[in-house]
Amino acid sequence: MRFLVVLIMSCFAVFNSYAASINDTIIIKSDNSSERISNDLDSLTNVWYVKMAMKNNPKEFSGDTTGLNYPDTLYEHRLSKINSIISLPFNNIIRSHIEVYTVRQRDKFCAVLGLKDYYFPMIENVFDSYGIPAELKYMAVIESALNPNAVNGRSGATGMWQFMYSTGRMYGLTINSIVDERKDPLKSTHAAAKYLKDLYSIYNDWVLVISAYNCGPGNVNKAIKRSGNKKDYWEIYYRLPRETRGYIPQYVAAAYAVTYYAEHNLQPMQLNIPLATDTIIVNKDIHLAQISEVMGIPLDELRALNPSYRTGLVPGSSKPQSLTLPMNHLGDFIDLNDTIRNYKSNIYLNKATRIADPTRSTYVTADIKGKTKLIYTVQDNDNLGYIAEWYKVGLSDLRNWNNIYLNTIRVGQKLVIYVDKSKSEFYSQINSMSFEEKQKTIGKTATANSQPEKVTSPQEESDGEFITYTVRNGDTIWDIVKMFDNVSTSQVLSLNNISSAGKLQVGQKLKIKKKS
Repeated sequence: MRFLVVLIMSCFAVFNSYAASINDTIIIKSDNSSERISNDLDSLTNVWYVKMAMKNNPKEFSGDTTGLNYPDTLYEHRLSKINSIISLPFNNIIRSHIEVYTVRQRDKFCAVLGLKDYYFPMIENVFDSYGIPAELKYMAVIESALNPNAVNGRSGATGMWQFMYSTGRMYGLTINSIVDERKDPLKSTHAAAKYLKDLYSIYNDWVLVISAYNCGPGNVNKAIKRSGNKKDYWEIYYRLPRETRGYIPQYVAAAYAVTYYAEHNLQPMQLNIPLATDTIIVNKDIHLAQISEVMGIPLDELRALNPSYRTGLVPGSSKPQSLTLPMNHLGDFIDLNDTIRNYKSNIYLNKATRIADPTRSTYVTADIKGKTKLIYTVQDNDNLGYIAEWYKVGLSDLRNWNNIYLNTIRVGQKLVIYVDKSKSEFYSQINSMSFEEKQKTIGKTATANSQPEKVTSPQEESDGEFITYTVRNGDTIWDIVKMFDNVSTSQVLSLNNISSAGKLQVGQKLKIKKKS
C-alpha cells in the first residue's frame, strides 16, 4: 500500500513538473513541419520561371552556413524589429525552421524571394481592400512557397493558398475538369481574404485565425474547449493537431527569412516574370496553344500566367473568362483575335481538347534573330526527325517554324529552317544531297563558311521614317516582325492596311517603322 502511495505521488510530481515547464517543452519539442517546408520548396523547381532561371543562370548556393552561429538574442532582436500586429516569438523550433530557409534549402528559397516581388504586391493590395493585416502574406510562403500550381498529394489541397475542394467552392472558386480557380493567384487570394476575415469574426485573434486556416475552425474549437476555454495559441498548443503546432513557428520563420535574407547572404533569384501584365475578358473559347503558336509567346509562359486552365483551354463560351498576357502583347492579341481562334481550331477547340491537352511540351520558341533562313524541299524517305538532325535544329523548333502539329509531311512540301549564319554554306547544300549523303552528316560538326556570309538586310529602301521589306517565299508576318526590335504584328498590319495576317504575298512591299 505504501508503495502504491509513493508511486501515485511520484506520478503527480512528474506531471506537475511537466506542466510547470510546458513552455520549455514547446521550445524543445520537434515536429515534421520542416519536412513540409522542404517539400514545398522542392516543388518550386517545377515552376516554369524558376526552371528557366535555374537553367540559364545556374548558381551554387550551398555551403554558406551564415546564421548557424548567430546567438538566439540576435534572432530575438531582429524579430522584435519587424512591424507586425501578430506576435513573433522565438524558440528553438522557430530557429530550426529559419535554418531550413536560410541554410538547408537556401537555393530554392532564393526562388521564393524572386517570386515575392511578383506576388506580394498583389496580395497586399487584396488584403488591404478587406482590412486584413498585410503581414498575413507570409502565410502564402508556408502554404505553397508562392507556387500557384502546388498540390498537396495527401490532402488534395491546391494552389498558392492550399484550398480544399469544399472550402474553395464555399468561397466562390470554380473547380471542374477544365478550370481550377484555386490555382488562380488573384481569385484565390480574394477567397483567402474572405476566409481569414470570417475566421477573425470567430476568434478575434490573428494567431488563432492562422491556426484555424491550417487545421480548420472545428479543430481549434475542440482545442479551446479541451483547454478550459483558453483562447491563447500557446495554452492550447498541445490540443491542436501536430501539423498545426508547427504552423505558427513556420509563419514566424518565413516572416524572419523574407525580412532578413540579405543578412544571410541570400539574394532573390532573377526570374523573367513580366511585371507589366494585363487581363482581358474573353467571351469565346480559345486555347493557350493557339495564342502561343500565333504570337510566338512560349506556351509554358502562358500557362504560368494562367495556371487555372487545366488543359490550356480558356472556356469563354460557357461564361466570360479572364486571360492574363504580358502588357506588350495585349494590343497584338486584340488585333489578331479572330486569326488566333481560327488557327488549328479543329485541333485545339474540339471536344477532345476539353479532356486532354494536346500540347504537354515544355517548348520555348527558339530565337531566330541573326540566323539564316533556308528552304528545304521534302523528298522521298524524309521525316521530321531526320531533317532536324541534318540541320542540327530542335524538332520542336522545326514544327513551330512550319506550323506542323504532328509529324506528317509530304513530298514536295517546303520547310522553313533557320540555321547558324556562320555555317550557312554547309547547310545550304543539304537540299541538293541524296538521302545517303544527308544521313552521313548526322553526328558530324557543320563546317564554317569559307568566307563570312554577306549580310542580306531586310532593309531595301529607306525614306527617312520607314524602311521597306520585300516578302519572301515562306515568310509569315511573325517571321518578319522578329527581324526587327521595335515593331509589333499589329503595327505592321495597320501601317500596310492589311486586314488579315494570312494575306501576305511573295514580293509584297511592307513598310516598317524605323527604330527611334
